[in-house]
Amino acid sequence: MADGDRGEEPLYVRDPAAWRRTLAEGNRFQARKRVAAKVVLHDGQGRLLLVDPTYKPFWDLPGGMAEANEPPHEAALREVREELGLDLVPGDLLCVEWTPPRDPWDDLLMFVFDGGTLTPERAENLHPVDPEVGAIGWFTPEEASQRLREDVWARTRQALLALENKTTVYLAPDR
Repeated sequence: MADGDRGEEPLYVRDPAAWRRTLAEGNRFQARKRVAAKVVLHDGQGRLLLVDPTYKPFWDLPGGMAEANEPPHEAALREVREELGLDLVPGDLLCVEWTPPRDPWDDLLMFVFDGGTLTPERAENLHPVDPEVGAIGWFTPEEASQRLREDVWARTRQALLALENKTTVYLAPDR
């Protein structure tokens, strides 16, 4: 008998159904993270697209919350389609940010993807198609910094730097 061998087969071999129940029980206690996904879209003139949601007091990048078991990149594409009627090709991941719990919300993983650069005609004709978006606008980074909440601008700035440097960044507050 080898060291550490207890002489019996592992549970997944002896009783696959019991093993699956054990995994399910463990799964009940593992963390469930809220997930959101945003997209950085450019217009070819150095400006990025912001949306003005009707349900919160500040501008934001296009995108939103992932649905249960939805991959972040698919959530980003779905949200952009719902908000703007725009079908995008999935772009590179620019940024992942972990945000700690803030009353009333649990913690959050925010993914920011590159949405590419729209043609001038497409950028000019873009408009909200979802009542949750009151307005859209193309803004220089400096203008965007004045419209976005401070923490949203910090994430957006890091995503823009990641795009420029062809990299991905991970952000989390010091704890």
